[in-house]
Amino acid sequence: MTFTTQRLTSSWYKLCYVTLCFLFSVLTHESAAQSPVNKQDSIYVRENYTKLERMIPMRDGVKLFTSIYVPKRTDQKYPIMLGRTPYSVAPYGEDKYKTSLGPSMIFARDGYIIVYQDVRGRYMSEGDFVAVRPYMPNKKKKTDVDETTDTYDTIDWLLKNVPNNNGRVGTWGISAPGFYTTMTAIDAHPALKAVSPQAPVTDWFMGDDRHHNGAFFLMGTFAFLFSYGQPRPTPTPKNSPAFSAYGTPSGYEFYKNLGPLKNANERIFKDQNAIWNEMMNHEAYDEFWQARTPVPYLKNIKPAVMTVGGWFDQEDLYGPLKTYAGIERNNPKSPNLLVMGPWIHGGWARSTGEILGNIRFDAKTAPFFRDSIEFPFFNHYLKDTPNPQLPKAYIFETGSNEWKKYEQWPPKAAQQKKLYFHPNGKLSFETPPTSQVPFDEYISDPKKPVPYTAEIRNVRGSDFMYEDQRFAATRPDVVVYESDTLTEDVTISGNMMADLFVSTTGTDADFVVKLIDVYPDKAPNNSPIAATKMGGFQLLVRGEVMRAKFRNSFSKPEPMKPGEVAEIKFDMQDAAHTFKKGHKLMVQVQSSWFPLVDRNPQKFVNIYQATEADFQKATHRIYFSPQQPSSVVVSVLNEDN
Repeated sequence: MTFTTQRLTSSWYKLCYVTLCFLFSVLTHESAAQSPVNKQDSIYVRENYTKLERMIPMRDGVKLFTSIYVPKRTDQKYPIMLGRTPYSVAPYGEDKYKTSLGPSMIFARDGYIIVYQDVRGRYMSEGDFVAVRPYMPNKKKKTDVDETTDTYDTIDWLLKNVPNNNGRVGTWGISAPGFYTTMTAIDAHPALKAVSPQAPVTDWFMGDDRHHNGAFFLMGTFAFLFSYGQPRPTPTPKNSPAFSAYGTPSGYEFYKNLGPLKNANERIFKDQNAIWNEMMNHEAYDEFWQARTPVPYLKNIKPAVMTVGGWFDQEDLYGPLKTYAGIERNNPKSPNLLVMGPWIHGGWARSTGEILGNIRFDAKTAPFFRDSIEFPFFNHYLKDTPNPQLPKAYIFETGSNEWKKYEQWPPKAAQQKKLYFHPNGKLSFETPPTSQVPFDEYISDPKKPVPYTAEIRNVRGSDFMYEDQRFAATRPDVVVYESDTLTEDVTISGNMMADLFVSTTGTDADFVVKLIDVYPDKAPNNSPIAATKMGGFQLLVRGEVMRAKFRNSFSKPEPMKPGEVAEIKFDMQDAAHTFKKGHKLMVQVQSSWFPLVDRNPQKFVNIYQATEADFQKATHRIYFSPQQPSSVVVSVLNEDN
């Protein structure tokens, strides 16, 4: 059985909960699917579009529920924009209309046939659902289907059955719909001309919202899968309710009281949640996980691709970066573009993009993307409008708050440099000196994990991605390294890597590394949040976690040897940020990030099967001698190159 919600005959467990529609919307990313709507948009859709609902047959006989919005004007032919989703094409009924259409309403107003489809096994579509269904490269039978065949068959049917189409198709989607969008580009239908995976789910083990570098992202996964993994006995237009039986406003307390991971199944899921069960059965990066990423199959891509992501995406920052890079490595036959802006998950589709928390970006970045990048891209390939001459990489650089255009990503002028840890909490691009005590140490206690946020909340949210990190810097189990005040701007643009030399008294550990922009004490109080003092603000630029057991192989975990120094290198993903003159660079290192990430027992065990007795205190050391120089590797942009 593989990540399916097949037709189960056992009765569903009973829990005390309240149906919170808005909460479910957040948890399932549904809010990312549409641009901001207003009454005029809703009126326009009803006055100018006819809605059709069809069950489109796939090659194996399964039929997929599809909502088709067709312009009422018939004096011209229109391209088709297709979005495939596991989050429902609601509202259902040909007399019930969405309040806005397409990636943004500019598409509807310009004239597009806009199509939404419930993917196989979800909501009103037939068949069995498989989350991140593996691609089948060698299909031999008619019953060998995957998301590429379902998309191909859907496009073929639409071209033959929807009047006034111009024979060209574009696809788009955010988050899980972004995964389905990526799959449309593999073995693409000849009519598919333009594809835009946006924050696409790409690898649920390596870096998207279920795991990062093998560490389980507990808070988001539990809440999301409570609904997403429930069985669906028959096609239904109704949602499963979101989990709300926390009993406390504090997620920190809820998950700590829940105890070891296995308690979630025993106390709450009752072995009924197929997707949760599959995750618990695959602790390492085995064939199960490897089959679920499309990156190895991004070859011979023929449609033009524009991948979109946000620098503050709390769920899928990994996806757009690796999707773009995967296509680029294989020399695509059509343009391959990357757009990265100052947004949270899906923020480019539903906000102005002017601010996040205390941080201003000095521009309406999201409307700029929708109007000047996304729409011209699709219009060119689907309607033959003039080429917008978009760069290979359209990147918003935070800190300087400027859009940058590059002909490759990372930029050619970016050079890798190491930010070395030094004695006495210093941070520098210079190699560390010889020290009598060449390490810092701290005690990590799973019973008192470092919180991921200073807020009291039981839903993950996105604020932690740009939150002031001073709440963590003062803890004794967080090691801090800080540079001197910068005498000139330092801009990083490209990939970041952590390169740590560590030891532990345990046999496993997590290491969380955070790169931070420290504002001057006299920074102007320009926060959009009233009465906020910005002096000394510690802005999280990038944070990432690594589970030490996977330091040599994500497929074959190995215990740490107590007291023995080990080098642990891991991907911190990309960034584009300017540390302004007068600011400082800071790195924080810790061994818990709770409950964003589950607690590591600090004992080499299968954490998904761990008991309370397995959790133990451990002392961790971070080394910074010339022979064991811990550092964060950043890509520094030299504008003169």
